[in-house]
Amino acid sequence: MAFADVARELLLVAPADFVRERTARQRAERKDDRELATAIGGLRKPAPAAWVIDLLAHEGALDDAVELGPAIRDAQASADPAAILRLRQQRAGVVDALAQAGADLAADAGHPLTPAVLDQVRATIEAAMADPHAGAAVRSGLLVRPLESAGFDDVDLDGALADPDAVPDAWAGSDAPPIPITSARRPRKPSRASRPAGPEQTPGTTAGSAAEPEADPAAGRRAAREAEAEARAASREADAALDAAEADLGAAEERRADLERQLAEAGADVERAERARDEAEEASDRAREVLRAAQRHRRDVGR
Repeated sequence: MAFADVARELLLVAPADFVRERTARQRAERKDDRELATAIGGLRKPAPAAWVIDLLAHEGALDDAVELGPAIRDAQASADPAAILRLRQQRAGVVDALAQAGADLAADAGHPLTPAVLDQVRATIEAAMADPHAGAAVRSGLLVRPLESAGFDDVDLDGALADPDAVPDAWAGSDAPPIPITSARRPRKPSRASRPAGPEQTPGTTAGSAAEPEADPAAGRRAAREAEAEARAASREADAALDAAEADLGAAEERRADLERQLAEAGADVERAERARDEAEEASDRAREVLRAAQRHRRDVGR
């Protein structure tokens, strides 16, 4: 069985039960296909919003939303205000309906969504409508983290899929440019010829005439120096951030290499190490539940 097929099945499991189901599936596959078992062991637990999107993808509920994307992009490219307005209204209705459907699926599975997770579900659906690559990603049923559209930039899909190789359309080039979900068509400024003449400017006068005050050269130089100083400060901050990131990356690479050496030396202890990892994840899930219960108790006491 292909890893992508196994991943699709496991990603439908509620996040709270995911670790246990992943471990059971990994052990079941280990005898017959150790490579597949290793891949299953490395499968990330989906974020709650990604789990909901995978549930919707499994139901085939996202197809209409994704297919609406090209029409929105065409309307945006043609600058047709009426079409843009109509399609945005249609998009809002589709997003609302799908978000509610996802919330219902999660509730039926015994895991009601928080408002924050529901917002992430909405953002992911909107990203799928804005970017064709994101659309392919959400329809795959392999999503492990939510998506977000950022203006005219492509949706960031790095680390978003359990098996990127199984979804080539999420990475292939496309002639359909992504559009900003929240962008609004701004009214054009009237041309200079269409502006009414001011009290000190007759239709025969031109901009930049003697009636306008002359620019102050000293003020211009001061502004240039201030802009240069700000640019240098920003450059220094960027360099410092880059140095820190490179140091963190070096430390992480060393840690990974050390863990890989330990894993190679462990040999027969691999299964025990995997079990300990699973137990740690389960303990983490339980700790989160305890924390949420404590927070609810504190809020109740505060009332």
